[in-house]
Amino acid sequence: MTEAIPLYQVDAFTKVPFAGNPAAVCLYESWLPDALMQSIAGENNLSETAFLVPQGEDWGLRWFTPTVEVDLCGHATLAAACVLFTDVDPEAEGLIFHTASGPLGVGRAEGGGFVLDFPAIPPLPIEGPVPPALADALGAAPLELHDAGHSVLAVFGAEAEVANLAPDMRKLLALGGTSVIATAPGESVDFVSRFFAPAVGVDEDPVTGSAHCVLAPYWADRLGRKRLRARQISARGGDLVVEDHGGRVELAGDAVIVLRGELFV
Repeated sequence: MTEAIPLYQVDAFTKVPFAGNPAAVCLYESWLPDALMQSIAGENNLSETAFLVPQGEDWGLRWFTPTVEVDLCGHATLAAACVLFTDVDPEAEGLIFHTASGPLGVGRAEGGGFVLDFPAIPPLPIEGPVPPALADALGAAPLELHDAGHSVLAVFGAEAEVANLAPDMRKLLALGGTSVIATAPGESVDFVSRFFAPAVGVDEDPVTGSAHCVLAPYWADRLGRKRLRARQISARGGDLVVEDHGGRVELAGDAVIVLRGELFV
């Protein structure tokens, strides 16, 4: 029997449609089979599809790229919160999502938008010269490299260097599937970034909340300030305000629902 599942598409980390990072959001009363959720994410063909199920007064949340499930995603969490705050519980002041990365809180930001409470992932310096294979894959050599768990943080000297990167995705894949966060001081914001993750089916992510769990502690330490303005300078672009709280990071941004529909399975 065919069932209709509410489906949304939300542009995250933007105040206007058709910018920021689009995510799909599916709501259901219980978890669908993993293979079906992966197929739905492949069908949506966005960098992430978020699946929501009620858990008491809270919500269960899982995220899938077109090819794999991931354990942390910022923009799809923001998209899910936007849907719940807008269409499901407009009176709510806060939400708790239960995820593979533990409980994640989302509240309304002062002046509009939303604030995500995420785990901090402070990067650790990688000693020694930049591997030539990584510089070749990125098309430029960063000044510093840092280990950020599933990602490598590549620090450049200027915004233009990050903007001009044209990575060879096949060469990045050949390096073992590690994603790369490229960052530099910003010209009109505190720092800029781009994010490349071909190993999980996302060559370049437009705006990556989880990368800012790494970027916020790095730049807070480097600049000596806890609250910073950030911009991800992908083709679509997106804006965030981040605040380092030691073990946690606040990520603030806007989101816009651009599509409401039904998915038939």
